[in-house]
Amino acid sequence: MPTLRIEHPVSDFASWKCAFDSDPVGRETAGVRRYRVLRPIDGSNHVMIDLEFDTAQEAAALLEAMRAVWAGPARAIMSDPRVWIADTVEEKEY
Repeated sequence: MPTLRIEHPVSDFASWKCAFDSDPVGRETAGVRRYRVLRPIDGSNHVMIDLEFDTAQEAAALLEAMRAVWAGPARAIMSDPRVWIADTVEEKEY
């Protein structure tokens, strides 16, 4: 299952989370099956988002939509996104 991993610092987590929750790109419509938002346990203003898709093409399309969001007003609350589209090689639960 392809995963779009996005990491970036945020100026204020609460403001960023509000913007994330507003879902400006329509994650479900874009093919996101599930997502996870992670933060370092030290409480720093950094976020990591994993968005899972059925296809790498869906992940790439959402990434392009996100680049448009990042170029706009989102710059006020986040910066320097690092992104990867990765494929799950192995997964195991205990």
